[in-house]
Amino acid sequence: MEALIPVINKLQDVFNTVGADIIQLPQIAVVGTQSSGKSSVLESLVGRDLLPRGTGIVTRRPLILQLVNVDPEDRRKTGEENDTNTWKNGRLYKGVDGEEWGKFLHTKSKIYTDFDEIRQEIENETERVSGNNKGISDEPIHLKIFSPHVVNLTLVDLPGITKVPVGDQPKDIELQIRELILKYISNPNCIILAVTAANTDMATSEALKVAREVDTDGRRTLAVVTKLDLMDAGTDAMDVLMGRVIPVKLGLIGVVNRSQLDINNKKTVADSIRDEHAFLQKKYPSLANRNGTKYLARTLNRLLMHHIRDCLPELKTRINVLAAQYQSLLGSYGEPVDDKSATLLQLITKFATEYCNTIEGTAKYIETAELCGGARICYIFHETFGRTLESVDPLGGLTTIDVLTAIRNATGPRPALFVPEVSFELLVKRQVKRLEEPSLRCVELVHEEMQRIIQHCSNYSTQELLRFPKLHDAIVEVVTSLLRKRLPVTNEMVHNLVAIELAYINTKHPDFADACGVMNNNIEEQRRNRMRELPSAVPRDKSLKGPGGQSVSPTEQPPAEGDGPKMGGGAQGEQEGGTGTWRGMLKKGEEGQAEDRNKQSSFASSPQKGHAVNLLDVPVPVARKLSAREQRDCEVIERLIKSYFLIVRKNIQDSVPKAVMHFLVNHVKDSLQSELVGQLYKPALLDDLLTESEDMAQRRNEAADMLKALQRASQVIAEIRETHLW
Repeated sequence: MEALIPVINKLQDVFNTVGADIIQLPQIAVVGTQSSGKSSVLESLVGRDLLPRGTGIVTRRPLILQLVNVDPEDRRKTGEENDTNTWKNGRLYKGVDGEEWGKFLHTKSKIYTDFDEIRQEIENETERVSGNNKGISDEPIHLKIFSPHVVNLTLVDLPGITKVPVGDQPKDIELQIRELILKYISNPNCIILAVTAANTDMATSEALKVAREVDTDGRRTLAVVTKLDLMDAGTDAMDVLMGRVIPVKLGLIGVVNRSQLDINNKKTVADSIRDEHAFLQKKYPSLANRNGTKYLARTLNRLLMHHIRDCLPELKTRINVLAAQYQSLLGSYGEPVDDKSATLLQLITKFATEYCNTIEGTAKYIETAELCGGARICYIFHETFGRTLESVDPLGGLTTIDVLTAIRNATGPRPALFVPEVSFELLVKRQVKRLEEPSLRCVELVHEEMQRIIQHCSNYSTQELLRFPKLHDAIVEVVTSLLRKRLPVTNEMVHNLVAIELAYINTKHPDFADACGVMNNNIEEQRRNRMRELPSAVPRDKSLKGPGGQSVSPTEQPPAEGDGPKMGGGAQGEQEGGTGTWRGMLKKGEEGQAEDRNKQSSFASSPQKGHAVNLLDVPVPVARKLSAREQRDCEVIERLIKSYFLIVRKNIQDSVPKAVMHFLVNHVKDSLQSELVGQLYKPALLDDLLTESEDMAQRRNEAADMLKALQRASQVIAEIRETHLW
């Protein structure tokens, strides 16, 4: 059992290096109001004057005090044997003249044999961090005391609970001290030593109140009653020490400390303990053997050992977890580089492989938060780009007036008998040109994703690269440069794809011919429907017969005579010539032309003139009403543009992703390895590229040392647990 506390002290040293909060070790925290005698109790346990003493707030930083019991014979023997060999023991014992000495963590290996120096160092270190007035700090001071006269203990001396700020203390000093105390005693592995002065009422004890907040059932609270010799005449602490006033599960122990006068007169702790024993025998003879400093030391030692025994399983698990973490951390830092040439080639190859695997979707590290690599490129092609193209209106930006103006401009000074083909080509090219911008944006998005893959590979796949920041930067630069070089080539190809579509408007395209045929059928169907509705819609006496027997309105009679035969004849000529162009559909729709004119003539007629209102009237959203022929020409052109635009859009939607894959994605995949090797695998660059970051070697050494310490701690705990001490 005695071996347990030194083990915890070793672990304390280990975890102080890692960080104070990384693990909760068993320890004893001393809690009490200001000037209740906390530091005096600790001095009595040590047996030497080593802590700053005085009135007001003296303890202004937590003091973690580790008491280590050493055998004088072992010390002398070890000192002789290790003058030149084992540096740990040599550093610990060599040059120690007295039988008791101390060491601070912040002064490394310096050994103090004069306890006045230890007290002075505590004061200096306190003032260095907390100021030279009354401020406090939560940064602890670590002190080890080696002596044959102490029991193995780990104690924490905390600032006393205060209520009113003094000196340069902040207004919330009470809250600060309270939070500092709770930080230590909230640790479930901490034994709380609640110190209360006997000349105050136990019911008003702040120490017991704070202890009860975190230890409601009192399983880890031990009460200490100080200043038994300063109670009012005629009173005693019998009821308190018997636990009749406030019961404490771990017990109440009374002690008598030195007064300030005794300290000023240099009264030794040994004399004080002797006087304390005499006082207890005189005033509390029945309780003398269960009170006093020596009994307190033995009790604390026993409590701490049993507490450590209960905590050991969890501690062992925690240490093993930490060891595994540091093993992994050390692995991520890698081994020091011996063969730089091979290492460089290996890193370059690994990066290139991971980059290609990320695009192919075969990487070891699969992203679950978002799409990346090849999956995102696929999303760009078929979702982003596809939807953008589908959202482009075939007739977007074209009004009926625009179409009509284009038709007129294409005819020059002469009135046209037919709809000029030039106007169709002009307008359809203008619409197809609108597909270029989303296509180039698609290339840009894929290029951005290829850039993001570089960062993805650096973060997840090739951790070794982070060891060599210059190599990492060089690889990023080479890949970025390669992508930058391929971007204009890919953009040029996509630009050419659109230019190819603009270069030749293929009206013989099978899909376009089919669309024209469907359109003719629709026109024929509309003509038949309108013919059926005409008798009921327009009175017969209000209509005239036009050429071919079609019914037209009187107002539109001259245009009907002029246009009908000429357009029909033109279509006939084209059909006989076997051109088979979109004009050919006009021949098939010849009978529908008169019907269209009939519809449009009703647009021109007005109810104010006494004509009947055609139920097929639809308001035309233009500044003026179009004639029948204008309406027909515009409708034909718009239908043809829409039909041809959909064909081109389908082609672009298919060819742009293929071009991007060939000219950008696949080209980068195929040439990445050779590009990296060609740019970076040069003898002149080896030393510079494989220079580790400045603190990498230091962190590797620290991790290695910590791993050794953790493995040693785990081994020590395992050895203790295998014995049958309990």
